Amino acid sequence: MKKENIKSTYKSDDTEEWLDKVWTRPIGYWWARLFERLNVHPNTVTILSMIIGASSALFFAHGSYFTEGTKGLVLNIIAILLLAWANFYDSADGQLARMTGKKTRLGRILDGAASEVWFVPIYLSLVYRFYVHHSSEFHCIGIADTAQNAWIATLLLLAIVLYSGFVCHSRQCGISDYYRQIHLFFLKGVAGSELDNSVQQQRIYDTTPWKGNFLWKAFLKTYVNYTRTQESKTPEFQRLMNRLRERYGTTVNIPQAFRDKFRQLSLPLMKYTNILTFNTRAIALYILCLADIPWLYFFFEIFVMGGLCRYMRWQHERMCRQLCEEL
Repeated sequence: MKKENIKSTYKSDDTEEWLDKVWTRPIGYWWARLFERLNVHPNTVTILSMIIGASSALFFAHGSYFTEGTKGLVLNIIAILLLAWANFYDSADGQLARMTGKKTRLGRILDGAASEVWFVPIYLSLVYRFYVHHSSEFHCIGIADTAQNAWIATLLLLAIVLYSGFVCHSRQCGISDYYRQIHLFFLKGVAGSELDNSVQQQRIYDTTPWKGNFLWKAFLKTYVNYTRTQESKTPEFQRLMNRLRERYGTTVNIPQAFRDKFRQLSLPLMKYTNILTFNTRAIALYILCLADIPWLYFFFEIFVMGGLCRYMRWQHERMCRQLCEEL
């Protein structure tokens, strides 16, 4: 495989993480080439990634070496391999779409939902895992290992997991993807970005009839809410875009000098968007599951990743405020 061929399937060199460049994208490219020869649609690859990633939960539910011995270690390694495989497919679907030109709105929505489909069953499986294997934690903090205490601790962990997954994980990934699409918009324009807005998506939803489109309407409604959440978290960017439309009539007319300046200021933030998506959280999950302390992952997601996300948002909003004042 030539590096140039792989690089041609990137969204952009600006937004690619080092680990993706040396590991995920080359393997994803190999899969994309295979799917291209088999005439498999990118959306089918996305659905396959969802199935494979979700199935890893069955294996993550087992304790690793310290609680289940060699069998547990093997099952956890299988879980890690399945989730890594799902991530290769998640890379391959976008690479295949760019190689073949088969880009669809449904593909955009499915791609954004893939990690949710992976992590919801994984997170729940880790709650079950804690319920089965919690004796060492109880021993460390001096709690009697009774059925009642096990249920109380498990329900408490479930509440933490729900907050971690639906408030932290979902929003962290959503805002990171949004910042990447913003960067791509100023780098490549409308054609090179998937920067959608809620007004546009609501219009598509309203004009799509229910008859024969029930599932599609459900997808669209979810996506409308997704874009609204992204916009609500970025008030200074929304103000900047409104100012640009007022001054230039349409975003197509934004001067190249301004686009270049935005890219220069936005580029240092791309490393944070990459940290907050898959690789860093997956590596943390792998290590903590193999170490038989998977519950610690949720505190990592809430406090470490949450703190990084807040810092990224603060920096991006400050940048947009500065650019808006200069216009």
